[in-house]
Amino acid sequence: MSEENQLYDKKSLRVLKGGDQGLRDLASDCVAFANASGGHIDIGIEDDAHQPPPGQQVSDAQLLKLQKLIPNLTINVAVSASRREAENGGQWIRLDVFPSRQNVAATSDGRYFLRIADDSRPLMPEDLARLMSDKSAFVWEAQPQRQVPRQRVDEAKLHAFMAGIRASDRVSERVTQKTDDELLAHYLMAADDCLTNLGVLWVGQRLDRAVLRYAPIVQFIRFDELGNKVFKRVWDDFSLNPQELIEAIWRDVPDWQDSYEFPDGLFRKNVPHFDEVVVRELLANALVHRPYTQGGDIFINIYPDRLEVHNPGLLPLGVTAANILHTTKKRNDHLAQVFYDLKLMEREGSGFDRMYEQLLASGRPGPTVMEGDDRVTVIVARRVAHPEVIDLLDKADRAYPLRHRERVTLGLIAQHESLTAIQLCKALALKNAEALQPWIGRLGELGLVLAQGRTKGTTYKVNPDVLREQNFRGRTSLKGIERHRLRELIAQDLGIYGKSKRGDIHTRIGLEIPERQLRSELLAMVKDGLLLPIGEGGGRWYELTEKG
Repeated sequence: MSEENQLYDKKSLRVLKGGDQGLRDLASDCVAFANASGGHIDIGIEDDAHQPPPGQQVSDAQLLKLQKLIPNLTINVAVSASRREAENGGQWIRLDVFPSRQNVAATSDGRYFLRIADDSRPLMPEDLARLMSDKSAFVWEAQPQRQVPRQRVDEAKLHAFMAGIRASDRVSERVTQKTDDELLAHYLMAADDCLTNLGVLWVGQRLDRAVLRYAPIVQFIRFDELGNKVFKRVWDDFSLNPQELIEAIWRDVPDWQDSYEFPDGLFRKNVPHFDEVVVRELLANALVHRPYTQGGDIFINIYPDRLEVHNPGLLPLGVTAANILHTTKKRNDHLAQVFYDLKLMEREGSGFDRMYEQLLASGRPGPTVMEGDDRVTVIVARRVAHPEVIDLLDKADRAYPLRHRERVTLGLIAQHESLTAIQLCKALALKNAEALQPWIGRLGELGLVLAQGRTKGTTYKVNPDVLREQNFRGRTSLKGIERHRLRELIAQDLGIYGKSKRGDIHTRIGLEIPERQLRSELLAMVKDGLLLPIGEGGGRWYELTEKG
């Protein structure tokens, strides 16, 4: 059984024996899943277990009770219950909750919930409008443009689209063998005898695209150190479809070609200011995930230290800046399918992961997401803050078959030299230290990362032996200092300067040493009789004892 997440939850079988309240709580969870992307609830497995108790039995009456009462306690919720059996002989109920794509789900007493990460949260009144706008009862892409007949296409765009689809290894042979008309219908670009909004956007003529409501307009602006505009380029003539728009932006902006040069042995290595993979993913996400029923231009702003992409509209309800790395929420499903089939973006939910990995591999922090009143901004750092990480990940990739998550985690640890489990959870937007295991993966087994401590107090750092073997050209610091060396450093400092406060000791021996580690070692030295504490709280001083 997997851990609880956006698509999965588990409950004790006691929920069916807890009377009316237990079933109502279960109904609330079903509503939350239905309003999100659907999911599964395993009933009969405790929160801290991975399988049901041995010998646990599920009766036909319990299955019937679920199938009958959940629809009675909810509105616009469809479920299916089935009995499952584990290897230990215990039985449980798999309750499949189907997504409510056309309507908003609710409990029968008028309450609304939404599944966010591993939690079912109640919706406030102001959230309902956003939830309803995200529902596909009104599918913008599939709305027909009655004044644009099917035959009024841009032949060059139509030919390029058909050629791209038929050449894509992401499209099944059954689809590629369709005729041009059948392919237009398959991708919802045509309905009856006219083009849809999506059809006009992708294969329509310029004039029809120009009158299409809220067709995308992109502005590129470069700013200098004082915040003054020094260059501007606008794509607002509606002559390009989304695919051509991405190509034009990449081709016509000279800033994408700028790069840094780093020594690499006898040679030099060029690292672009903005990686092509990251830029294309940012553009694809901006075009796919914007609400096409809301006006507003897409802005690409470049500053001396960063790139900002401003997209009109808010994040889909349930997706936040904190959980965007782990949460999948679709908007404009049919447009996203075209992008994916033409290899213009990764599968839904993985594009942000790819940007994150690419940025870490180039010695930069991951992207920052900010949600304003009417737009979402993604910020990417321009400068390479940790050039030595590029060397490490490059050599690690050659020597070890790293998985995506392992590569991301190694990049994070290498950038910070060492990270506690709590800090790593925060960087990866994970709920607790137990959720770290899939991200740590085999880094310990491969000998790339060393772990010291237990649970949330664990500290992870890159194995010094690996750095030596790979001839790593990073800098030396005290961030990952071993405990006995830190103790010697403290004793030597107090032997020279005498009675001192923790902050003064920290400044003198090295601020890169984690404060938590220094505080812990000072307390340990007091306990061992090596230091004498004087005073309390923030005014405490430390001095060496005769034993120290």
